[in-house]
Amino acid sequence: MIRMLDKSCPSLRRVHPIGGTQTRRMGNVPKIVDHDARRLELVEVTWRVIAKRGFDGVTLRDIAAEAGFANGALKPYFPTRASLMRATFTHVFGRTNVRIEAATRGRTGLDALRRFAVEILPLDEERLDEARVVIPFWQAAIHDSELAEVNDEAMLQWRESMRGWILEAKGQGVLRAGILPEVAAESVLTFTLGAQVVAVLDSDFNDPSQLLEQLDLQLLLLGSS
Repeated sequence: MIRMLDKSCPSLRRVHPIGGTQTRRMGNVPKIVDHDARRLELVEVTWRVIAKRGFDGVTLRDIAAEAGFANGALKPYFPTRASLMRATFTHVFGRTNVRIEAATRGRTGLDALRRFAVEILPLDEERLDEARVVIPFWQAAIHDSELAEVNDEAMLQWRESMRGWILEAKGQGVLRAGILPEVAAESVLTFTLGAQVVAVLDSDFNDPSQLLEQLDLQLLLLGSS
């Protein structure tokens, strides 16, 4: 399974696939197989396929065909469909975290919080595809404790970062009096996660410009001015 947390970064950590290289022989010529690269290639293919076709109907055979592999060639990397799904969902969370880390670097307070939310909101086709993947992931996580753990880990990471930025806003004197940082963080998190759902299912009222207006209203309610 791809690990999402790299504790070398204090706030948002990146995805790092795990594995190793292995030498295979084809006749008399050894071929070096980079397992890290191959696993990453497979999860990239998988999340794109899920975004287009949905979650329930995707099989290992489908992924192998899409990646140009022979049927059964995924087994050394992902022995079961469940292991591939877990790695794929972790990878999608990690993609978002990489963008968040870049967008918020050097930013503080409500500015950082807004930039964080923008990277989650489905404002373009790439982020819409991510939403199309995480929505069925949440449904599956209801009955799968391992998927639920992946989600809990990701949300804890986001909560910690959001609370930190809101506390910075309080220290800067720009947070509305009486607002609890924990409640404010949950409010913004609920909005951003809900926006992923409505942008996919009800896009007429939740296009990119409308989502940004909604986000700015959320932040206006937190501000002191």
